[in-house]
Amino acid sequence: MRRLFLPAILLACLMALPARSQQSGAAAAHAYTLEPTPKTVAWGYYSAHVPPALTVKSGDVVQVHTLITSSPTALERAGVPPAEVEPALRQIFDQVKDRGPGGHILNGPIYVDGAEPGDVLEVRILKIRLAIPYAYNAFVPGKGFLPDDFPYYRMKIIPLDSKTMIGHFAPGIDIPLHPFFGSMGVAPPEAMGKISSNPPWFHGGNMDNKELVAGTTLYLPVQAPGALFFVGDGHAGQGDGEVDITALETSLIGTFQFIVRKRMHLLWPEAETPTHYISMGFSPDLVEATKMSVRNMINFLVAQKHLTRSEAYMLTSVAGDVHINELVDGSVGVHTMIPKSIFLSPQKGK
Repeated sequence: MRRLFLPAILLACLMALPARSQQSGAAAAHAYTLEPTPKTVAWGYYSAHVPPALTVKSGDVVQVHTLITSSPTALERAGVPPAEVEPALRQIFDQVKDRGPGGHILNGPIYVDGAEPGDVLEVRILKIRLAIPYAYNAFVPGKGFLPDDFPYYRMKIIPLDSKTMIGHFAPGIDIPLHPFFGSMGVAPPEAMGKISSNPPWFHGGNMDNKELVAGTTLYLPVQAPGALFFVGDGHAGQGDGEVDITALETSLIGTFQFIVRKRMHLLWPEAETPTHYISMGFSPDLVEATKMSVRNMINFLVAQKHLTRSEAYMLTSVAGDVHINELVDGSVGVHTMIPKSIFLSPQKGK
């Protein structure tokens, strides 16, 4: 890890953050980098008992390099040249034996000084860039949304063009890239020990929410001292639902700023883009996840926009959009979006 003064480009990113986020703290004093090594990753779990890979203060910025979740052997069999498999991925597959119960290689945790249970960790996603020139999509027997329709294994390598931000899926089929991290979360309460990285929950985790791109701010309820932020499961892009159980799986480099919010209290993750407010819901049942997401939006509108519950329910119906994050991770994910543009100041003269 490395500490340095905050670069000018990050200061420019901070100026472009959503208004709600700008109110929460001053610019960071220092920036750090966190590279993936056998000592800085948690394979398949979130836990409050993992020693921090990095300790920072509220306001600091961290650049994190996350790894594609696949074995080097599988990538090479699918057509990736051995020279294009990241050395860190080989080291981690060779040396990390503490794995599961989930399948994701997560970087972290990052301990944020001053964060305590009951606080909220504000995660400003300043920048995301591709780390390698390819992604994969794969499905396996018994998994995905249609497990009985495809009772066999397939993996496809998709070349990525970082200049045009296009993924070349097949001749004549190009996919615009919108990189985001499928898994971002904090540690669960200490008493819970290890929990799987697969299903999302109140700690965040494997939310697979494609709206969480650069420029977005994520709010996570803190469950353990230091918050202990983990990140991984890089996606170059994804469709709502992630129906075959994978997206454009790749390695990403993300730049985050962490702010401890002492006067903000949440039970479930929320997010904010430059244009929308986002509530979330997670449950093994799609209907229950949807109800949770809608209720959380109603709670947000009551608390932040000072509507009555009746008004908030009505506004969510006439102006909100409900999306399915993913259908395949044990607990499904649903998010509800309300556009900021509807909350306009009164026009002059009225």
